[in-house]
Amino acid sequence: MAVAVKEDPLLRKEIERRRTFGIISHPDAGKTTLTEKLLLFGGAIQKAGAVKSSKIDRATTSDWMEIEKQRGISVATSVMGFDYRGVKINLLDTPGHQDFAEDTYRTLTAVDSVVLVIDCVKGVEIQTEKLMEVCRMRKTPVISFINKLDREGQDPYDLLDEVEAKLDIKVHPMSWPIGMGKGFKGVYSLYEKKLLLFTPSKQTVQQEYVEISDISSPELEKHLTENEANQLREDVELIDGVYGDLDFEDYRSGKVAPVFFGSAVNNFGVKELLDCFIDIAPFPRNRETDDREISPLENTFSGFIFKIHANMDPRHRNRLAFVRVCSGKFERGSTYHHVRLGKKFRFSNATAFMAQDKETIDVAYPGDIVGLYDTGNLKIGDTLSEQNEGLYKGIPSFSPEIFREVINLDAMKSKQLDKGLTQLMDEGVAQMFTYDMGSRKVVGTVGVLQFEVIQYRLKNEYGATCRFESSNLYKACWFDSKDDKKLKEFIDSKQRHIAKDKDGKPVFMAESKAWLQMVQDNFPEINFHFTSEF
Repeated sequence: MAVAVKEDPLLRKEIERRRTFGIISHPDAGKTTLTEKLLLFGGAIQKAGAVKSSKIDRATTSDWMEIEKQRGISVATSVMGFDYRGVKINLLDTPGHQDFAEDTYRTLTAVDSVVLVIDCVKGVEIQTEKLMEVCRMRKTPVISFINKLDREGQDPYDLLDEVEAKLDIKVHPMSWPIGMGKGFKGVYSLYEKKLLLFTPSKQTVQQEYVEISDISSPELEKHLTENEANQLREDVELIDGVYGDLDFEDYRSGKVAPVFFGSAVNNFGVKELLDCFIDIAPFPRNRETDDREISPLENTFSGFIFKIHANMDPRHRNRLAFVRVCSGKFERGSTYHHVRLGKKFRFSNATAFMAQDKETIDVAYPGDIVGLYDTGNLKIGDTLSEQNEGLYKGIPSFSPEIFREVINLDAMKSKQLDKGLTQLMDEGVAQMFTYDMGSRKVVGTVGVLQFEVIQYRLKNEYGATCRFESSNLYKACWFDSKDDKKLKEFIDSKQRHIAKDKDGKPVFMAESKAWLQMVQDNFPEINFHFTSEF
């Protein structure tokens, strides 16, 4: 339970005007383009494309490997803040590529809601399903934006059915398309009762609205053909009959996903999404620690680290820790308690992210993301607080998809290799499992691209060289049991197949699906988990 607090009216005002959300999608669904257009409407950038080119510039100045420059995954621009209609919006842009999904999973722990972008041509894809699993696990509210209506795509009804079936969530259309592809005429906002006529435009934020509160009015035929007008009336009648009015609390509890249609590249349907989002999306809510539930209205500051980026400037070997403010007010120069280490630290350098620029800030409120420069004391999952509170929950590690053993290529640089691997694992680049027997180190990732990143960074940042040998592993399974005797029996019998994760937790390294099933059958008292949080 949250403790009773003497309410600060200014703190409440700041909390209620904040919306912190992440944009997620399968690669090429249009996530980056939608991000640009949201920033364009918010006045944070002056022209579309600024986010993309900013990422390239940032990656270049940070001297990052070519693979990152090309993909525009610079962490420095993944958090963007701007004001819109008196609301402070914190937008977290997540990596779309599946090889960097672990980073997206962690980012989702720091947001209060999500906008999910779906390509109307390709529909729901595998990566989208995985991301939705994380949202569902955390009951994160989701708004869907079905993109690329200017292309010939799937039937809107089929898309809604597909979203419900594959993502296992009820949908609620908030706008409806009139035609598609070459015949795309616009959308009708079911939320605002407005007709929005389509005009291709990649830069302007001005759109042609037509107020039509009653679509049975002959006014509709002044803007659409008779067939288009009749079809829209039929669609709206059917939608109203099937879906009714949106229950905002069903959305905020993650039970229903409002759906918008549009074309981000043409700046179309984005404003409707943004206007509705700031009306219905949740502001920062209570969050759980291992001690109790903490309200954002509590006057004492607390927050957790969900992302670390090391060596952003190779000349200074600095690390930037991304902190989600959860309660109270963060003040630059103040001393805060580091819960895991049991020490106090003073943070004199604090950064906020305003679109593509970093700037020093003096204060931040719940929902805000603060960048703290760090010399190695902070790790992902760490909690900072004004008082000695418990650790915030909710930053799990997922069982990797690919496993490879680390082979040191230079025995004289063993210390550098160990230091580099430890720091990169702390940063969350991948997961490392160390066997007690033989001290073998195995790195697990969700994609092969991660191994290239690790090799490049070990060589260029730590002077260490290694290669990765394929490892015959299927899953890393965290485990526990209520029966201590059975737990010891399991550990003793499977010692060769048990490793430790970076936090020292024992992990069973299963070599095949069939073998894992057999072990589960033979040891029914042992609980196997595919995330580290259980």
